[in-house]
Amino acid sequence: MTSTLRRATAVAAAMLLAAGAGLATAATVHVRLTGAQEAPPVKTMAHGAGVIEVAADRAVSGKISTSGVKATMAHIHEAAPGKNGPPIVMLKRGPKGTWVVPAGSRLSPREYKAFLAGDLYVNVHSAAHPGGEIRGQIKP
Repeated sequence: MTSTLRRATAVAAAMLLAAGAGLATAATVHVRLTGAQEAPPVKTMAHGAGVIEVAADRAVSGKISTSGVKATMAHIHEAAPGKNGPPIVMLKRGPKGTWVVPAGSRLSPREYKAFLAGDLYVNVHSAAHPGGEIRGQIKP
């Protein structure tokens, strides 16, 4: 193998490793929200879906779209499935039933561990269900 070929192979391998490391450090989670996932479950025709992204530096971004709910607020909370927990990120209302993670949102180290364990969720509140009408667990 020539010196140039070895160097090119080494550079290519390093680039692949760097790209793979970048992929391993961020998570894109598709979330589905239903009343059945609330604790306790809620009978509703409302539903939602979206994407939440959590980077290795604990930065959070994403957007949820809802339908069939007159939402009053939406949050990311910390708790295992079937349990309720405190809100940790307040989502901003967008147009037409959307909710967006505010720019600059970041999880604490403890919240990031909860995320990795599947113990964060998104829920959307309404006047009819102030504790939450629809919910979706954020499972990496």
